[in-house]
Amino acid sequence: MSHGKQFTLYTHTGGPNGWKIAIVLEELGLTYESVYLDFSKKEHKAPEYLKVNPNGRIPAIIDHRNNDFVVWETLAILEYLVDKYDKNHKVSSTGQDKYIELQWLAFQVSGQGPYFGQAAWFQRLHAEKIPSAIERYNNEIKRVFGVLDSVLSKQKYLVGDKVNIADLSFIPWNSGVVNSSLVPDLDLEKDYPALARWHKELTERESVKKIYATRTSLQKN
Repeated sequence: MSHGKQFTLYTHTGGPNGWKIAIVLEELGLTYESVYLDFSKKEHKAPEYLKVNPNGRIPAIIDHRNNDFVVWETLAILEYLVDKYDKNHKVSSTGQDKYIELQWLAFQVSGQGPYFGQAAWFQRLHAEKIPSAIERYNNEIKRVFGVLDSVLSKQKYLVGDKVNIADLSFIPWNSGVVNSSLVPDLDLEKDYPALARWHKELTERESVKKIYATRTSLQKN
């Protein structure tokens, strides 16, 4: 593989976690080449990829301008990118706000992603329909949306007075719910108006529009 780009991003055409990283790479103006692993062919479990990420999941990055330094797990990747390449703090925080940033990133990776993923699994992919499981995880989506809406009804962004990597990290998973029928009775603007306002603003950013144009194109092919 040519290393004309600074980063290699191992990702997946549909996986929300990889798109989080792509959005932040775009925000920071960092060059990268995306490698889309084919899960149906178990490319994420292949020995070659397990040398990069022994956990066999996406995303992972290689920073070719830092001795091919490898980072996997989205929270660690996001913190690495801003610590090393966001010296002007375009999308990151300092001082006590750094811990608020970390708090929301932790909530996203532990309190949003897994529950939203399980909701999609039990509703669309699980061989057997289990109503109690579907109800449990749909209720978790509503709970997470409620937490976000309660905070965003009092402030414009999750951290400080500008968009942060914490805000950006929620976009792909939120979009997966907002742009689908995963939660049939969801009325975002009525039930979570502050969240709806925030999500709309974030998805209108140039970085996000570019990434979602790429995602749509890949999924059509």
